[in-house]
Amino acid sequence: MSPQQPRKILVAPAWPYASGARHLGHVVGFAIPSDIYARYHRLRGNDVLMVSGTDEHGTPVMVAADREGVSPAEIAERYNRSIREDLRDLGITYDCFTRTTTENHARVTQDLFRTLYDHGCLIEQRTLGAFSATTGNTLPDRYIEGTCPICGYPRARGDQCDNCGNQLDPVDLINPRSIIDGTTPEFRETTHLFLNLPMFAERLRPWIESKTSWRPNVRNFSLALVDELKPRAMTRDIDWGIPVPVEGYPAETKRIYVWFDAVIGYLSASVECAANRGEPESWREWWQNDDSTHAYFMGKDNIVFHTVIWPSMLLCYGEGGEYGAGRGPLHLPDEVVASEFLRLGEEQFSASRGVGVNVRDVLERYDPDTVRYYLTAAGPETQDTEFTWAEFVRRNNDELLANWGNLVNRTLTNAYRNFGEVPRAGEPTDADRAVLAGVEAAFEVVGELIEQARFKAALAEAMRASTLANQYVSEQAPWVTIKTDRERAATVLNVALRCVDSLKVLFTPFLPFTSQRVHELLGYDDVLAGPLEFRDVTEPGGGTHTILTGDYTEWRMGWAPTDLAAGRKLREPSPLFKKLDPV
Repeated sequence: MSPQQPRKILVAPAWPYASGARHLGHVVGFAIPSDIYARYHRLRGNDVLMVSGTDEHGTPVMVAADREGVSPAEIAERYNRSIREDLRDLGITYDCFTRTTTENHARVTQDLFRTLYDHGCLIEQRTLGAFSATTGNTLPDRYIEGTCPICGYPRARGDQCDNCGNQLDPVDLINPRSIIDGTTPEFRETTHLFLNLPMFAERLRPWIESKTSWRPNVRNFSLALVDELKPRAMTRDIDWGIPVPVEGYPAETKRIYVWFDAVIGYLSASVECAANRGEPESWREWWQNDDSTHAYFMGKDNIVFHTVIWPSMLLCYGEGGEYGAGRGPLHLPDEVVASEFLRLGEEQFSASRGVGVNVRDVLERYDPDTVRYYLTAAGPETQDTEFTWAEFVRRNNDELLANWGNLVNRTLTNAYRNFGEVPRAGEPTDADRAVLAGVEAAFEVVGELIEQARFKAALAEAMRASTLANQYVSEQAPWVTIKTDRERAATVLNVALRCVDSLKVLFTPFLPFTSQRVHELLGYDDVLAGPLEFRDVTEPGGGTHTILTGDYTEWRMGWAPTDLAAGRKLREPSPLFKKLDPV
């Protein structure tokens, strides 16, 4: 692909709740796709800012704390630690994976809330709130189930029906019940500040209609939401969360709605990352820049927050408040990439329902690239997908190991044993030129597919290029040729090693751990895809927290075929992937 001016790319994965262990259904939506996208753009030389963190406020954390008899802060601390460890071990390349319980996040959130209130976008209304009959605490909408009044689905949630996709209020449900203890919620009249979403309909519709690059599920669902907009409460009757910066909303009884503060996290984490780097105003290069690209990643149940609520908040904020500061409006989402549901049997993965396979359990048994491969190749990119261990094993053994792993192993083994280095090539044949051209052509195809968020197709194209190289090696059979024509065998292995060297770059966004191993086996000493790290951050007020980050400026860049020099010493190879036993 032709060189281009580096672009500012904001990669914004959804914020996982710090209320329990995360499962594969979570990371298949927000983590793996966003990392493929971020790694590709880093390789292209673009200026990536990938930010998110754990979502630690609201009733989900309170419910988890109640279950265990500990404080919400203790629950948030525990799961922040375990989630960032999972994401580190999966290789998710955040610039700043932080948390919503920081001083910085509270400051940014309160600034946006107060500015929206001053601009007339937050209006006070009386409403019926749902409370637990057992504890007296507010019940989160997603912890209430009942029959959908529109389609009759018996397990609709209090905020949305997963069957028909319509937005709901808990009071709308037929026979509502708490999924925590099965009791019927108590509905009491209460006062809240509502985001007046209908006032944005005329601006949201043409904006969404212009997003022809969005996946159909995102665009069509969002357009349907615009037809049914109604004010939505942005405060809650709880004492855990960010205080409401409006008179009459005491912190003892009222806090900001967790999803209002969570989406602001994309901005607050950008502000924090800039401060951590000693460049406190640099976040504006992404957020007040018409030429930047903002890509958000999530599961489909979070679409409404990213295509309706967050854009409405940004539109209302304009150039106001501390962060607009007359420097230009904050950038609206460009890409909203939402995956469908991963299912276990007939049920979708759901932390609140206790359905799923935890990330940590899988990483303790399998290599991270095997997990990343399966979730990309067989994940629910455009339709719900059933997770099975049999398919997980088959994908590893019959595809990953048999194709890419086999190519690397037999090529490097033959070259290392017979030459110990990259052998010099003689005059190339048509077959030599054809396989090199085939691998080279894959860069543009795979890159364009990643840009379009078609990760499954992009991985398939990378595997197709690996298949081309495998066929070439099988047909040329250098392990046979070397017995009669060492010079020709050297040429074949030179070509095959150049293919492997280029393919390792193609696979890096998808399989970073093994791509780094191939990089090292080929004799390189620098970093193509290195380890991530935890860093402790001290805030101005004295608070401290730990972020997940990495020093990506030191990593090798380049999204193009490599130039593997003859004579480079090879390292003793070992298999990239393990054959898995049937489960």
